[in-house]
Amino acid sequence: MTYAITQTCCNDATCVAVCPVNCIHPTPEERAFGSTEMLHIDPRACIDCGACADACPVDAIFPVDSLSAGQREYADINAAYYEGEEPLPVGDEVDGPNFHVWGEPAFERSLPSDFGPLRVAVVGTGPAGMYAAQDLLLHTAAEVTLIDRLPVAGGLVRYGVAPDHPATKKVGDTFSRFHSHPRVRMHLGIEVGRDVTAEELSAHHDAVVYAVGASTDKRLGVPGEELPGCLSATAFVAWYNAHPEAVAQGVDLSAERVVVVGNGNVALDVARILVADPEALAATDIAAHALDALRASRVREVVVLGRRGPEDAAYTRSELLALKHVPGVELVVDDHDPRTAAAIDAAGAGDRAAVLKGLARVRTDAASPTDGERRIVLRFHSEVVEIWGGGGGVRSVRVTDGGGAGAADLGAGLLLRAIGYRGLPVPGLPFDEASGTVPHDGGRVAGLPGSYVVGWIKRGPSGGIGANRTCAAETVGALLADAVAGELPAPKGDAKAFRRLARQRNRRVVDARGLAAIDRAERDRGRRDGRPRVKLATVEELVATARSGRLLRLTR
Repeated sequence: MTYAITQTCCNDATCVAVCPVNCIHPTPEERAFGSTEMLHIDPRACIDCGACADACPVDAIFPVDSLSAGQREYADINAAYYEGEEPLPVGDEVDGPNFHVWGEPAFERSLPSDFGPLRVAVVGTGPAGMYAAQDLLLHTAAEVTLIDRLPVAGGLVRYGVAPDHPATKKVGDTFSRFHSHPRVRMHLGIEVGRDVTAEELSAHHDAVVYAVGASTDKRLGVPGEELPGCLSATAFVAWYNAHPEAVAQGVDLSAERVVVVGNGNVALDVARILVADPEALAATDIAAHALDALRASRVREVVVLGRRGPEDAAYTRSELLALKHVPGVELVVDDHDPRTAAAIDAAGAGDRAAVLKGLARVRTDAASPTDGERRIVLRFHSEVVEIWGGGGGVRSVRVTDGGGAGAADLGAGLLLRAIGYRGLPVPGLPFDEASGTVPHDGGRVAGLPGSYVVGWIKRGPSGGIGANRTCAAETVGALLADAVAGELPAPKGDAKAFRRLARQRNRRVVDARGLAAIDRAERDRGRRDGRPRVKLATVEELVATARSGRLLRLTR
């Protein structure tokens, strides 16, 4: 029996480090690492030890004979990655006590033993920031100040991962163990530029790492985009994930058809949530207000528009495969453009478009969807030309194929644009308007010694959770090299001075004890409702819970 890596693979390569037979590829040392959608286990070399499954932070690895019906394709996907390659030598073929030859150990992110502890601020508690903090805490004696503009930690793990992907959210458990680390000080609810300046952060720390992500979205730039009922997928995801800055009652789901513009993983996420069984979602941590709205929803069809063909779609094969197995939801392809069918029919076994083979092919038009089960329609070679309104909202979307040879009007009451994220300027840091990133050299902020970037604000909105691990390694490596070279400016204030400053500027700062109180309260609410947790959905609720929980512990 061998193991296989499945849909929720986060690509952070934790499994690679523990495999005793080097059967998981690509590894971080290989050129292909980061360019594949997932990692793969070689069934010819796997010895069924289970070390990878134990180490996986997102429960993506299972024995092949235990895969569910919806996951069985992953055994073939793993094996196909190694077709035509000779297996690496293992076992008796290797002259040594190990199952395979290991490279020389390298300690690229460390400081000399006699080097004093650094004091580093990490701005942002999503995956990028927490991988950077993890590196610093595990490889050095650094003291880390965690800062986030929200009064709760988690970033995109908490507010970006779809609620029906609970395994992916488990990576948050890996990060949360560092929240109460003895060398960590947490200041949640502090915003750089509002409560403290970048200069003040630098004045109290040896270095500052900015992991603020890409918090806004790209625009379509077409007439009608400002109509009510035309929203960003970013806002919709925030709404169903109980982001405290999302409007709790702000999404109208009274129309039978929704148009989603874009064909990345976020587009598939929002399409799936819109037509999923609300009672299945009731077992997740979806926002209570979103669950109520979805139970009353009239949406039965979601049309996902892709500007290019199925061979160039931006979503991962894993997410598309999962879309084929949503209970009670039919996945179909719009064949308005002959290029779509041609690309699907010509796709090779390993091509993304091959997943669409065997799906029904339909034509969508201005009319509402016909009676029947809920469905998701993938319409390629289509662009939005104009959005028409009526009755105070969206009524119709005019779309055309990529070559401009024809147009169609799709009746719809909601349009969600999912065409990419974009970073926002951080006050006090340089900013590249064209790319939506902070200019840097290997993570070093241009012109600001002691300031660094990591994650999407560094490299742009590309790569999933695991991509941040290698990104953080580069940035932390640059920071430590600068420290050894004596290139970090000396701070003027200490940790206590920064704590006083933060609380003077914002009396509602949440610390690690307050965060633990929020976590307990949400889990307690979840247990009462038979759910993993029920999220507190406003800043006021979060702050009040943090305070009351902290005071309760102090009085015991």
